[in-house]
Amino acid sequence: MHDAAFAALGVDARYEAWDVPPSELAGTVARLREPDVLGANVTVPHKRAVMELLDRIAPEARAIGAVNVIAKTAAGLEGSNSDAEGFLRSLREAGVDPAGLHVRLLGAGGAARAVGYALLRAGVARLEIVNRTHARAEELAADLADGAGGRVTALGEATAAPEAVGVWVQATSLGMRKQGRDPQERPVPAAVLEACARAATEPPVAVDLVYRPRRTPFLRDAEAAGMTVVDGTGMLVHQGAVAFEAWTGRPAPVPTMRAALVAALAEDGS
Repeated sequence: MHDAAFAALGVDARYEAWDVPPSELAGTVARLREPDVLGANVTVPHKRAVMELLDRIAPEARAIGAVNVIAKTAAGLEGSNSDAEGFLRSLREAGVDPAGLHVRLLGAGGAARAVGYALLRAGVARLEIVNRTHARAEELAADLADGAGGRVTALGEATAAPEAVGVWVQATSLGMRKQGRDPQERPVPAAVLEACARAATEPPVAVDLVYRPRRTPFLRDAEAAGMTVVDGTGMLVHQGAVAFEAWTGRPAPVPTMRAALVAALAEDGS
């Protein structure tokens, strides 16, 4: 999608994938300072370690505790995090305003951390975090609690009080292809989503950050229960758009990026 965006705007650049072992991280970051580099994305396992190698960290990335975008600026290399803003843009694009809503977040990894930060910033009334390892849910809740006014808690299981939940966000790898696990595994029993939908005055919203496949078992169950569903392509496109804008200083051609992404996913059956 980035190469399609570069081509659409006439930017003489290309997007490359670099496999970087931890021992080579510092040298790779040094390469980003060369004149012909606009910046980079950063993925696991480097999102925290790379912060020590940059000249500036954006406040949002500092608060989240992870960098996934590096851009060259007049002050040097700046690290930021596009996941939080990308997630909020994808919600708004789907017609969902999280302000004042009760949200249940499934997962406690890096993506869940960015999403939790974004939801609290957007003014959710209550954020509940559920994770297979409860201690990790408690740790994330504690990290996000500062300034949240008691709006964030960790739950022992996802099935508690489903009728109160207006938005479910699935931020684990469950349902993702090529993960070496059962692709039909679900983070929440279908019956729980059905009970949530039955009790709600308006259809609850189910969001899955997984984009391969676009319709995960979680989203299929939610859709069957009558919930509004949002797949992971929206966040992927919009976090990419945030990164593109950081690198180029130009508005990202979001429709072009989405078309390239959808075409690529269709090629591999997603």
